[in-house]
Amino acid sequence: MFGYRVPAPNEAMLISGGRRGLGGAPFRVVTGHGKFVLPVFRKTRFLTLAMCESEVVETCVTRQGIALTVRAVIAFKVGNDVESIVNAGQRFLSDQDQMSVLTGRIFAGHLRSIIGSMTVEEIVTERQKLATEVLDTSKAEMAKIGLHVDSLQIQSIDDGDTGYIEAMSAPHKAAIQRQAQIAQAQATQAAAEAEQEAARKQAEYARQTAVVQAQYSAEVDRAQAQAAQAGPLAEAHAQQEVLDAQTELAERAAQLRQQQLVAEVVKPAEADAERIRVLAMAEAERMKIQAEAAASYDRVALDRMLIDQLPQIVKEASAGLSGANVNVLNGTDGLGEIAAGLVGQGLTILDSVRRNLGAPGEGAGATGGGDGADGRKARGDSAERHGGERHSGERHSGRVEIE
Repeated sequence: MFGYRVPAPNEAMLISGGRRGLGGAPFRVVTGHGKFVLPVFRKTRFLTLAMCESEVVETCVTRQGIALTVRAVIAFKVGNDVESIVNAGQRFLSDQDQMSVLTGRIFAGHLRSIIGSMTVEEIVTERQKLATEVLDTSKAEMAKIGLHVDSLQIQSIDDGDTGYIEAMSAPHKAAIQRQAQIAQAQATQAAAEAEQEAARKQAEYARQTAVVQAQYSAEVDRAQAQAAQAGPLAEAHAQQEVLDAQTELAERAAQLRQQQLVAEVVKPAEADAERIRVLAMAEAERMKIQAEAAASYDRVALDRMLIDQLPQIVKEASAGLSGANVNVLNGTDGLGEIAAGLVGQGLTILDSVRRNLGAPGEGAGATGGGDGADGRKARGDSAERHGGERHSGERHSGRVEIE
């Protein structure tokens, strides 16, 4: 539309003519929107708000007196506030390229001042500190002319032909070279060790291969030898089996012959011997029975005769007590004991007589085959019985007093 003006997004529109601007400024500032401007009566100009760049190459002397060539780049722009736009418009509106020139000169002066208070070591190792100090010292001065610095970068520091910076880096270069040489030596050693290890592995593989081949060859030779010996060995085994079978057959024949001899000779002989032994035992038993019968008959006759004489013997024994003075201490029992004692004495006399009379019979019994032993046994039993009775009489005689 005629008379309506709109500034670009990165521009500020300055309208002069008419009433003054903010703070008595000779123009009004319009940013971000349009404005009606009366032709002929008003005049409009535009000031850039875009980023600008200024490069500084300055030779500076350090605190040590060493000259350094410093290259730096400054990024700046006109401030966004009205005051900064007014200050910049009054100074650079007619020639806006002068902002870069003036900014470079301002920063060159501050660089010389700051570098003059620092050593080469500090400048080289602390570039950010240098940039920060230059920005802080120039901030107020730049604000007066309506400019705002976004950044300052120290691109390079050169000492020319003095070689000071190179000398500073020599120890580090030597250390780096030494580390590089050590690394190279280690790499070479590792390569040599790897080659040696590879050679050892190859040798070990060759040795194992040779061992395996030798084992295979030995197994083949052994198999061939076994195959060559298989025929004779099989024949020898067969002959051995035949011999074993023949030996076993001979042993069985010998056992069979031995069994035949036992059945034909030994068993009949044993049967005959057993028959003779049984006949002899039967004959001896028969003779023993006959002898015992004869001896038994003689004893019975002898005992009968002695029994017949027993009353007379007792009578003769009692006649010896007729003139004795006898005191009976226990009444009827005492008389019974006296009578039992007389009978016992009679039996003792009877047994003695029978032994005396039976002595010739014992000889005859021995001659007759065993009657003497039985007679002696019977007489021993009789003697023990009569002796027991005699002893019993003696025990009871303690109760009878004979004077």
